Amino acid sequence: MGRQDGSGRQISAEGVDDRSATVLHVDLDAFFVSVELLSHPEYVHLPVIVGHRGGRSVVTAANYIARKYGINSAMPMALAMRQCPNAIVLEPHMGLYRDFSTRVMSIFDDVTPLVERLGIDEAFLDVAGATNLFGSPAMIGELIRARVFAETGLVCSVGAASTKFVAKLASGLAKPNGLLVVPAEKAVAFLHPLPVTALWGVGAATEQALTRLGLKLIGDIAHTPLDVLKKTLGEASGVKLHELSWGRDPRAVTLEREEKSVGHEVTFEHDVTDLDRLRSELLRQCDLVAARLRRSDLVARRVALKLRYTDFSTITRSRTLAEPSNVGRRIYEEAVAAFDLLAASGIRVRLIGVRAEQLGTASGAVGLWDPDEDWRGAELAVDSVTERFGAGTVRPASFFKH
Repeated sequence: MGRQDGSGRQISAEGVDDRSATVLHVDLDAFFVSVELLSHPEYVHLPVIVGHRGGRSVVTAANYIARKYGINSAMPMALAMRQCPNAIVLEPHMGLYRDFSTRVMSIFDDVTPLVERLGIDEAFLDVAGATNLFGSPAMIGELIRARVFAETGLVCSVGAASTKFVAKLASGLAKPNGLLVVPAEKAVAFLHPLPVTALWGVGAATEQALTRLGLKLIGDIAHTPLDVLKKTLGEASGVKLHELSWGRDPRAVTLEREEKSVGHEVTFEHDVTDLDRLRSELLRQCDLVAARLRRSDLVARRVALKLRYTDFSTITRSRTLAEPSNVGRRIYEEAVAAFDLLAASGIRVRLIGVRAEQLGTASGAVGLWDPDEDWRGAELAVDSVTERFGAGTVRPASFFKH
């Protein structure tokens, strides 16, 4: 949630009452760059970019110094070098990042068995049962930060709160290398000055709808009549955002499931530059992925986009869903949001793919809010037609726009 260049950083003062803040979100700071800098300490105080040097490549990651020049992941490398000609470019080493991730996650496991991994560089921890052994949640957060640095040389930021939603926001605001505790009784005061885009599930379309109502801050949503929100956003989304705006998030930290994924990808015979064609292909793949999930009674927590360019460099971008889903439209919204961050570069695409990750059983997965209720019903109807008449009988209207 914090600005990507680290400005606007917030950290907790000593002695904060943290007894209610037993959910931690731990996020490694500028992870890929930080791992590379362990081998290149001479570059620590310089702007550093991780990525391939080719003119058609994109930025994989950037340190906080580089971000002050406006450089962010997924930016075309050529543009990044124009904005910061003196930046150091280091090649990525994915195997090394996985090794460091394993070492960091083992530290989390030493603190509590309740660790929910969100990816290679972040996790939720429920430390309610660890306080007798390690002290208060704030002390546990500092212990984790100290151990990660001592054992790996990496730094991380920690958010502590009574809910996962607030804890993740807090860790973002604590970056880089900070700890921010938000006690339960202060969650509302913490949330209300933040922009509506800080709420999980608020993408570009929802932000536009809220802006039309004059709602720019989370506090604006909180004080808007629920009926108005439901009329504007739909029953499920209106209720969800209203609840989150008051800091209410019933989701518990859940143990990591066996890592599985469901995906589709296609390699084009010729490079594709038509963005509408690429989005249409992405929609087709997301529907296929969702149908496979539903047939297996599974839902996904994370969506990964894969692009391979004309120079055969490959980039992946992952986005975590606010709620686990097996609805194609929801999967597509996340995948296309990741795609649109890359699309402006005009890079020629050789391969495009989407993958649903962090799978769990669908039974009972729909919680207090189901923002996908309408789309789920429509897609289940398509499943029935497909089963009877064959694949491709019914397709989204957007397939026929091009």
